[in-house]
Formats: sequence, C-alpha cells, structure tokens
Amino acid sequence: MSLAKNVEFLRHFPKLNGFNGLGIYGRTASPAGRSPLVEIPAFGTNPGALKMFAYVPEQLPRASALVVVLHGCGQTAAAYDFGTGWSTLAKRYGFALLMPEQQGSNNANTCFNWFNPGDVARGRGEAASIRQMVARMVADHKIDPHRIYVTGLSAGGAMTSVMLATYPEVFAGGAVIAGLPYGIASNVREALGGMMQSTSRPAGKLGDLVRKASKHKGPWPKVSVWHGSADRTVNPGNANEIVKQWLDVHGLPPAPMSTGDVDGHPRDVWWNEDGQTVVESYTISDMAHGTPLGLAGKDERYGAEGAFLIEAGISSSYHIADFFGLTDRVSPASEAAKPAPASKIIPSAATESLQSSDLAATLWSRVHKPVRQPKPAPREPKRRGIDVGAVITRALTAAGLMK
Repeated sequence: MSLAKNVEFLRHFPKLNGFNGLGIYGRTASPAGRSPLVEIPAFGTNPGALKMFAYVPEQLPRASALVVVLHGCGQTAAAYDFGTGWSTLAKRYGFALLMPEQQGSNNANTCFNWFNPGDVARGRGEAASIRQMVARMVADHKIDPHRIYVTGLSAGGAMTSVMLATYPEVFAGGAVIAGLPYGIASNVREALGGMMQSTSRPAGKLGDLVRKASKHKGPWPKVSVWHGSADRTVNPGNANEIVKQWLDVHGLPPAPMSTGDVDGHPRDVWWNEDGQTVVESYTISDMAHGTPLGLAGKDERYGAEGAFLIEAGISSSYHIADFFGLTDRVSPASEAAKPAPASKIIPSAATESLQSSDLAATLWSRVHKPVRQPKPAPREPKRRGIDVGAVITRALTAAGLMK
C-alpha cells in the first residue's frame, strides 16, 4: 500500500466509532443497576475470555426460547439491555435472555472481535465462548434447542453474523442491526474498509463464506437485517450484502417477494416454498448508527434512548422478537404489578460437573443426536400448485396490512 493510502487510512481511523470513539460514549449510556441481568461466573471452556450475563423470568415456561443479545462497541451487557428493553420483553413473553459481554483486555473499546480469525471460526475464541454460554443456558433451564436466536448491534451485529455462520445448527434465526456480512474481513484494516465502503461481492462468494464455516448442510437460520439509511459508521450498503449472503444460502432470488412499510420504514421480505419468511430487511429512514427504538403494539415501549439507541418510531427489539415467533402469547407472570427481582441462576448438577470441559459439545451431542429413520421408497417428485389466496395473504401480512 502506498504512503498516501496509509496516511488516508490513519486519517480516518480516529473517526470510526466501531473501534475508537464509540467506546467512550457507550460507557456512559445507562447504569448497570437498572438491568436485571446477573453474571454467571462459570460456563465451561471460555477460549474467548468473555463474561456471561443472563436473565431468566420467574416461572419460565417449559421448553422456552432463548435469545442471545450482543452489545455494540463500548457498551456493557446491562447498558444495552436497559437501552433495548430485551429483559422487559423476556419477562412479558416468557423466554430466557443471554447477554455475553466483551472485556477491555480483549479489545480496548470492548468490541466483539468479529474480524479476528482466531475469534470467528467454529470451535475457537469468542464464537466458541458464546456457544458454551448457550449450552449452559440449555442445561440449566431446559431451553428448547430448536428455539435459540441471536441478535446484536454494530460489532455485536457482525458477531451475530459470525454465530449464524459458524453454528447454524444451534440458531433457528438471527437479527443483524447495523452490522456486516460474515467473512469479509480478517484484520483491522479490512474491517475498517468494510465499514467505510461496503464493497459489493458476488452472491455466490458471500454464500460460500457461510457454507464453508461449518459442515452443516441445512436447514439454515432465518435472518432479519436492520440498518439506518444515514449511518456514517457502518456503510448502509452492508445491509444489502448481508441480505445477499443469506439469500444465496437459502437459494432465494435477489428480488424481494413482498415490499411494504412498517411504522413508516421500508421492509423487504423473502419466504421459502412453505410460505415462511426466512429473510427480511428493514431500512430505517434517515437514521444514523444505532438500534432503532419506538412504540410497539398497544403503545408498549421497550428500552430507552441513549448513545446509539435512537428513537426512530419503530421498536426493533419488539419486531425482532416477533420475527423469532416469541410474541404470540404473553407470560402470565408478566401481568403482576410487582417489579421482577433479579433473576437467580441456579447451576444444575450437570453443569457443575462440566465447568471446565467442553459443555457445549457434550450437550449438543445429546440434543442433536441423529435419529435413524427407515429409508423411504423412491417416489415421483411432488408437483406443488400455487395457492393464490395464500400468496396474497402472505404479501398483505408482510406489508403490515394483515395480522
């Protein structure tokens, strides 16, 4: 690289919130005492040296869901929870919440290292630590292993892409907010370049990055993508690249199957042959870098404004929870007027005996144990007719015109 290009690179460096300034603002966002998260000190092997925080509502339903939420640079798990309202949603709708936290010893601005090869490969670094945390939650709270989801902002959004790519059999879905596609950077320089410019890549190459991240052959997680059109920290073009990456993985066409507005913001939708939405993309008009906040159904509000927590007239946390299928039924316990006490995480005998081992590998070998089925007799391919009424219903639902 020429001297002129190096000078230009360094000139931009202090302005990139994802690696510098955002850390200052994030640490003043919200007091940790206003979130019910509690730290879990041990959860198996921890090659990424991350911290684990969790919230579990009282009277958690059997076989409940788990949402993993990854904060942005400079933020803490508790501050991001308070700002986005995820623990409030977990209490209201009866699911468990896991919030990993980065440490300054790993990254000076507490960004998840989504661009570091040692942290984004299956079984290694921060990605492996997060998977171990998921296994701990499954073991302790009898989580449904088929209802585990992940979401995050900025560096946490990019790390969400990492988790979906490296452990696609673990996650049923994910939501990337102001993040980047998986596998586009392997060092700081490439990461900064991707944030600033968002180079367009062929869909097949983007899809291959995901397919090569594990031996998984499908089914693949469904993905929701959120990005502000006025984002100057992470180029909004990255949203298109994330969508392109997962459309290729799902084998879907580039043109959206439905378009519409939700709370005044454009939303594109793609569904599979069974009519299930598997990729969606929200463009938050005129919004800068951050997580969009707003009123949800019945004028409910989740979270509070702060640094990189932006009032935009749409509650991303609620809509993401709805995309994950978590808002169908309100938890009876959430109707009580008494404030929820700090959650109590009680280790099970199984986890206590596996604190220093690969807990995730042990548990996943049990819950994902292959079941041998009798080999079916060959048959002619089934021709599927087009249900016009169902197509119209899906389109109206995606556009927000039907429930």
